Amino acid sequence: MDMNTISDFDPGDVRLPGGHFIGGSPVAGGQWDIEVNRPSDGLLLGAVPDGDADLVDRAVQNAHQALQDSGWDRRPPRERARILRRWADLIDEHSLTLGRLEAVSSTRPIHDCILHEVPFTAEAIRFFAECADKYSGDLLPTRGGSLGLLAPEPYGVVGAITPWNFPLSMASWKCGPALAAGNAVVLKPSELTPFSTLYLAELAIQAGLPAGVLNIVNGYGASTGSALVRHPLVRKVSFTGSTATGAVVMSEAAHHGMKPATLELGGKSPQLVFEDAGDIREVASRIAKGFTSNAGQACVAGTRLIVQRRIAAALVEAVAEAVAELRPGLTWQAATRYAPLINGRQADKVHEAVQASIAAGARVLTGGDFFEGTGGGFFYRPTILTEVDANTPAVRDEIFGPVLTVQVFDDEDEGIALAGHPVYGLAAGVHTQDLGRALRATRALAAGTVWVNRYGRTHDFIVPTGGFNGSGVGKDLGRQAFEANLRHKSVLIDFD
Repeated sequence: MDMNTISDFDPGDVRLPGGHFIGGSPVAGGQWDIEVNRPSDGLLLGAVPDGDADLVDRAVQNAHQALQDSGWDRRPPRERARILRRWADLIDEHSLTLGRLEAVSSTRPIHDCILHEVPFTAEAIRFFAECADKYSGDLLPTRGGSLGLLAPEPYGVVGAITPWNFPLSMASWKCGPALAAGNAVVLKPSELTPFSTLYLAELAIQAGLPAGVLNIVNGYGASTGSALVRHPLVRKVSFTGSTATGAVVMSEAAHHGMKPATLELGGKSPQLVFEDAGDIREVASRIAKGFTSNAGQACVAGTRLIVQRRIAAALVEAVAEAVAELRPGLTWQAATRYAPLINGRQADKVHEAVQASIAAGARVLTGGDFFEGTGGGFFYRPTILTEVDANTPAVRDEIFGPVLTVQVFDDEDEGIALAGHPVYGLAAGVHTQDLGRALRATRALAAGTVWVNRYGRTHDFIVPTGGFNGSGVGKDLGRQAFEANLRHKSVLIDFD
C-alpha cells in the first residue's frame, strides 16, 4: 500500500476477532476477564478469554489430530509452499484490516503497520514457504552392503508464544518455518495484543491450510503459556520474550518431555561508534532510530551508546537534536511516527529505571519524563543519560523504553570492552569506515547479530537472528529457523 493512501481511522470502527481459534473457527472458552486496552489513550478496547489447561489440551489435541487427518506433514513440499504463498498473498490483500487491528491494540502506529509490519509478515511467510523443498537429508557413507540415511522429519505439534511488541511479524517467525516443515502449530499471542494474530489465523484457513493445523489460544503466560509448554503432545517450543520468562520456558520444556526450545530473549545492545564513523548527522540518525523505534520496545534496541572521545560531544548533541523532533501521536493517526509504551506498568518500569539511574549518579541530557497533554496514553520522552558506568541501572538492565546511555572511550580495546555485557548478547552496532577495525570488533563482540554502519533488521530473511548468553538459544529467520523445526532420524539398511 502506498504511503499516500494511509489515512486516519476511528478505532471504534475496527471489528475485533473474539475468543480463541481452534479447528478453523472461533471458539469461546475460559473466563472473558482479560481486558485489552489501547496504549494510545488507555481506554478499554475489548476482552479475550483466559484459556485454562483444558482449553489448551483441546487446542493441542485438535492440532495433533488435524495433522494426522490432513496429512499436512506428508503432503508434497511444493503443495505446502503453495498454500503458504497464498496465505502471504491474503496478508497483503488484507493489509488494511491487519494494520488497523495491529495499530489499535499495540504500540505500532498505522503508518508503520501498513508500510513495514504487514509486508514484513507476508514476506517472512513467503521466505519459509520456499524453504519447504530446499532442504533434504543425507546419504551417509557406510560399509558395503548397507545404506545409511539421515532423514529429516517434522516434530508434530509446535507450541509457540509471541510477545506484544511486534505481534504480526513475531507470529510469522513462529508459524512460517514450523508449517513449511510440516508441523502443526498452537500459538499463544500476548494477552495485550491478541487481535491481529487471530485474524492472521483466519486468513490461513482461507488460503487452504487444513483446519486445526494452526490454532490460537489466548490467555496469560503463567497459566495458558505454561500449560502449552508442558503439554505432552507439544514436541517443540518457540518463545520470544524476556530472559527471565525464557528461563522458565526452558526449564518447563526440559522437565515435561525434554523438548527442544528456540528462545529469542532480552538484550541490552551497544552502539559502538569510532571516531572514523563518517558523517556525524548520519550516524546520529542511526543511533536515534536504534533506541526510539517503537519507543525502544524492541529486544534489539540499541540503548547503549559507546563513542570514542574525540567525536563524543558532537555525536551526542546531534542525537539529542534528532530525538527532539519526535512527537507523540495516536496510533490510528496516519501522521504518527512515535509510539506509546504498551501500558502503565511498562511506563512505570521505564520511569523507575531512569530515576534509579539518576539516583546512582547519571545526568539527564534530555527527556527523563513523560510527554504532557497526551490524555491517558503512555508516551515517554526520548531520554539520554550521561555520566553512567557499568553499575548504572539503565546500563545494566533491559528497560524496554526509549532510554539511551552514553559511555566514552579512548582506544579500540577499551571501546570493545565497554560494549560487552555480563548477561545479554543479542545484537550490536559497529560504526567505522575502517574495515579492519569493523572486523576486529565484530569478532570480539559476544552478540548473535552485529550490524556494521547500520542498525536494525531489513527484509533479508536469509539472515538469522538470535542471541548469545542470556539473550537466547537458537535462531529465528534464515534456513536455521526452518531446520530447527525438523528432527533427524538415522537409518541404516542392510541389503546384502
